[in-house]
Amino acid sequence: MLNKLKQWWTLDATEEAQSDDNPHLPLTPSQKRNAMPLLALAFGWGFLVTGLLTGGALGKGLAFTPDLLTASFLGNGMNFVIGALVGYIGYKTACNSGLLYRFTYGNIGAYIPVLFVALLTIGWQGITVGAFGFAWAQSFDSVTFYVVAVGAGILFTGTTYMGVAALEKVSMPSVLMLVAVGIYATWLNIDTTGGWQAFFALSEQQAAKSPMSMYDAVNLVVGSWIVGAIVMADYTRFARKAWVAIAIPFVVLIISQWFLQIIGSMGGIVSGTYEFTTYMLQQGPWIGFFGLIAMSLALWTTGDTNLYLPAVQTASVFKRPKRVTTLLCGLAGTILGLGVYQYFLEWINLLAALVPPVIGPVIVDYYLVNRKRFNPEKLDHLHKWNPLAVMAYLIGAACATAITYHIVLPLSDVLFPSLYGLLMSMISYFVLSVVAKVLAAKKPQLA
Repeated sequence: MLNKLKQWWTLDATEEAQSDDNPHLPLTPSQKRNAMPLLALAFGWGFLVTGLLTGGALGKGLAFTPDLLTASFLGNGMNFVIGALVGYIGYKTACNSGLLYRFTYGNIGAYIPVLFVALLTIGWQGITVGAFGFAWAQSFDSVTFYVVAVGAGILFTGTTYMGVAALEKVSMPSVLMLVAVGIYATWLNIDTTGGWQAFFALSEQQAAKSPMSMYDAVNLVVGSWIVGAIVMADYTRFARKAWVAIAIPFVVLIISQWFLQIIGSMGGIVSGTYEFTTYMLQQGPWIGFFGLIAMSLALWTTGDTNLYLPAVQTASVFKRPKRVTTLLCGLAGTILGLGVYQYFLEWINLLAALVPPVIGPVIVDYYLVNRKRFNPEKLDHLHKWNPLAVMAYLIGAACATAITYHIVLPLSDVLFPSLYGLLMSMISYFVLSVVAKVLAAKKPQLA
């Protein structure tokens, strides 16, 4: 028994390299995957309950047209630009986020961003677990919520344990049902209010009660999916073509999220709740049943993909089998899911401030400092620490946090905290790299 446990825990580099996921090395050409399954997976990943929650929050404070539609499009567009930049790096290098952090932060320095992002994405996974439990129980206090939430955590962990191939199989049948039910929900909300004009009038009335600024609205949208943007390499690395690597963040951050935010906002405006399953269940048992199944499929796909992120990243840095990190991250996410879902908006604000600066040094390091040259063959021979990357991240995170808590900084009145932190980490890393290069050139050479 102990020997089997030790074998399960111990890394077999050859076995991991031959797996579909290959978390410790760049993917080989044969491990790349076809476009349609990847895009279906992207749609299912993007069909996350956070889109409904974000849309519901927007619907309370913005008129549906043009303000809400504009805020949603701008925020998702900003996330798409970041996701495309990161996704292209993943496609070109065939490396996941953990490996990319090693290039920029160093083999030991990469522990910092990987641990940090893993903790936050596990929390994101917990939100999905909690959402699954609430969808079926419609309450946080019932035994049903806890039973279903734990069951969801086990389900997500089991599917992710089997790898990216299993994720694709779950996502493919989900897409058509998700779209169909989403379109029906849109028609239902408009029909309930008596047509588009009546809906627009109701939206303006709702927004007037507790108005939200465009600044806060766009920041909410950016924060709701900024984590997905910065870990885009974990999925685009599987793309065979560059257009697929760009299409993946487009499907996730533009199509899926805009669609969901619109549905969530309509539900919030018409029914008083952004909980998709709540107002579908109000329409009768059959409609409620299909709404519940659709949401369950969406959460299953999302839960799998959210868990896949920290599992692969921690496996690549800590050099453990993905099966080990999947089980540990899945357990942590399931436990968090019993309580974190109720604090969704607070979690989003934390993510928006602290996560974006992590990827800033990687973007600058790849596109500007190394001019699109990351050599995967040197992964095990990289420097241990890159203090410049760590310093740049801390500067970016400090700036974003300062704006979040209303400390005025240059340009803080025009840039959102998440984008401000990312931009400051990028500028800091570039400046620090140039200064370090100049000082190194001036340093006397020993004979």
